[in-house]
Amino acid sequence: MKNRKTHKLYIKNMVCDRCIMTVKNILDELKIPYHQVELGIVNLPQPLHPDKKPILQQRLYDVGFELLENPVDRLVELIKTAVIDYIHYKNLSREKIKLSHFLTQRLHKDYSFLSKIFSEKEKISIEQYLILQKIEKVKELLFYGEKNISEIADLLGYSSPAHLSAQFKKITGLSPTEFKNEIKRNPLDKI
Repeated sequence: MKNRKTHKLYIKNMVCDRCIMTVKNILDELKIPYHQVELGIVNLPQPLHPDKKPILQQRLYDVGFELLENPVDRLVELIKTAVIDYIHYKNLSREKIKLSHFLTQRLHKDYSFLSKIFSEKEKISIEQYLILQKIEKVKELLFYGEKNISEIADLLGYSSPAHLSAQFKKITGLSPTEFKNEIKRNPLDKI
């Protein structure tokens, strides 16, 4: 396999497959070649041409994304993307991997370093951000009504349905049942 040189762009607020598709469409429209687009990262075969950068920044901004240049901002966004992936795309009941281990493996940095940077920049801990993401996943699952509270608690790695319900009420002010009657969800990139 040929080893290809890549240049990375870091993009804030990419949280789903539709985000990847949107960024790919923008890159294609602007005729910016790329190797791969994944959550929060675009791998380019060469550095972004300086003339294309402001146009790309504006196009990304127009659809709710942001090109990140500061290394700390990039790292915080990578942490957020990893937490979103951990909660929304993994089965925590089956995989039984701790978030700290997951982040260390994914980002190749010590968890205490990641935690310190994240807390300083976001003014909440990674654990608090994890809880907010879990609550949004619970809202999604309640909205679609495909799983009951016990199944949701198991899926998201809660110790019990009561623990999930207590945490849900603390964050939203509603019990899961009350929420089902009102249904309010937040976009993942606004958490």
